[in-house]
Amino acid sequence: MKRIISLILFISLFQQITTAQQKSYTPKIEPCACAFKADSNYKTRCAYLIVPENRNKPNGKTIKLPFIYVESNNTNKHKDPVLYTAGGPGASSLHGVTFIHNRAFFKDRDYIAFEQRGTWYAQPRLDCFEVSDAIKDAYRKGLNKDSMILVGVKACRKRLAAQGIDLSAYNTIENAADIEDLRLALNIDSINLIGISYSGGLMMTVMRNYPQHIRSVVLDSALPGYVNYEEDAMFSINEAFNRIFDNCDRDSTNKELYGNLKQRFQQYFTSIGDQNFYINYKEKDKPDSIRIKYTRDELIDFLVDQLQSNAELKHLPFFITQIIAGNQKQFMTHYFDGVFSSGNSANGMRYSMYCSEQIAYANQSVIDKQNDIFPFLAGYHFNNVDHPICSCWNVKPEDPIAKIPVFSNIPTLLGSGDTDPYCRPIYNDLIRHYMPNSQRVLFTDKTHAPLLNTKYGDDLIAEFIANPYQKVVTNGKDAVTY
Repeated sequence: MKRIISLILFISLFQQITTAQQKSYTPKIEPCACAFKADSNYKTRCAYLIVPENRNKPNGKTIKLPFIYVESNNTNKHKDPVLYTAGGPGASSLHGVTFIHNRAFFKDRDYIAFEQRGTWYAQPRLDCFEVSDAIKDAYRKGLNKDSMILVGVKACRKRLAAQGIDLSAYNTIENAADIEDLRLALNIDSINLIGISYSGGLMMTVMRNYPQHIRSVVLDSALPGYVNYEEDAMFSINEAFNRIFDNCDRDSTNKELYGNLKQRFQQYFTSIGDQNFYINYKEKDKPDSIRIKYTRDELIDFLVDQLQSNAELKHLPFFITQIIAGNQKQFMTHYFDGVFSSGNSANGMRYSMYCSEQIAYANQSVIDKQNDIFPFLAGYHFNNVDHPICSCWNVKPEDPIAKIPVFSNIPTLLGSGDTDPYCRPIYNDLIRHYMPNSQRVLFTDKTHAPLLNTKYGDDLIAEFIANPYQKVVTNGKDAVTY
């Protein structure tokens, strides 16, 4: 009981501190050009939110965060808009305005797409082209990829730090304060929030720190900040593969090709261990092919990439049979097309967010134990951020409150896909435990972010936002509530 009382007092004190910080400066709005525009039938406004980079230094350096405000044409629309920001961390949030007219909830409410600090259209942008260049060089020259990534990370950090960027200021607590500042600057009294993956955890932080004006929240495949993702990542990936194998065993009539696929998958990927494979690969616009070495890591990475795509899930059993049979060229060509076409990214923002909130609190010995439980996945780089990278990036851990569950009565819709390799339905079970007014929807044979990435999910979002305290009803086939 004493621990619970101390926890409540700590949360209350933290909220008082954040409120005090917020009153020491005034967020500003500055019009800017639109990176994207909605359909021409709808009024679109684009601007920067200008806030301190570090709210502990309110009179110091400021940053510019773009947002796009799209107005619904409904003359009887509700006054509480919907605000969306993307996951990653590191993904841009703005492109979705180009198809916002297709969103069912937009018929009744305005829409705000908000770019997080450090991401692609923000100023500054924490891009790390040095890392993607280092990865390409590693494959071209047969160098150790992990070592080359660290070379790129160090170079990126040095460049950004030389620009005077406070890398430790790019964290979820500051991100949440940015959203509250935007609400204040736009004079919005009531707002609905939509978050996906990482930004699901971000929206939960907004719910904890600034709950007063939130009408409803939609969390699509949310990663709660208080979950140590690294410590159970392989369990999630294994469960997603098992879903594919179970479907295959149940539905396939071609037992010669697909029989015992789970056992064959596990036996094959266990047996190849650290074996090297090679492919002759030709980069786009390059005159000659190069000989690239790859391992089990790249093969599994290709398959996990397919687990992210609802369109590719049905093809995954065939891909696995071909890889086991040694017919890997077409798949690895596709994989390296992605590697060599990748350009600049907001990896610097990802490093700051992920290192301060996840890696700083993750136990490496617990992470490593997964290799013993899943020998067919052993050594797989399931994330592009890890302890060695974060040692180079060197940002302060986020406040320990980030690892405390979020308690809230705000009505919340929780979506997940039963074949998601990243944010499994169990995360929604944890969230639901501390949010009694939340509802869980589990999508059948769907992967990451099924609420936002399916037509049926979009309809459920609109139904929920229209009446957030009313029970969402599903058809029992595409999705179920539980």
